[in-house]
Amino acid sequence: MKLPVPVPADELRAVALATIRKAKFPMMATISGDQPRVRPVSPVRTRDFTISVASMRSSGKTAELEANPRVELCYMTDDHDQLRITGLAIPVTDRETRESIWSENPLLRAYLGSIDNPEFQLYAVEPERVRFMREWALDYQEVPLT
Repeated sequence: MKLPVPVPADELRAVALATIRKAKFPMMATISGDQPRVRPVSPVRTRDFTISVASMRSSGKTAELEANPRVELCYMTDDHDQLRITGLAIPVTDRETRESIWSENPLLRAYLGSIDNPEFQLYAVEPERVRFMREWALDYQEVPLT
């Protein structure tokens, strides 16, 4: 089997962003004490490599993020290309941003009923490192953040 050729450096950022659009729903890794936890998440906003996710105040995910905001998101396309975003899940408290995301997401509105529902938690995963790998490449390429 022939290993895939790495993506040219000048195309890597665009390929990585396309991976986010293709895969849509990443897995999010958090930590609970000394136990890793992984779950699928549904981003409520994507701006380049900054991914916003909602949570419920009473969820395990929220407790884990409050204790340790370090996360990794992993997107995988149907072709098994992978994109990993490592960063910090920062609580979003800015009312204007919350209202904008709220207005763009009918599922949030239907499920929570009110933007002022105390269960509504919003996090922006601020990227520190982004890596991309084609299926069977066996090596990640570092993606420029800007």
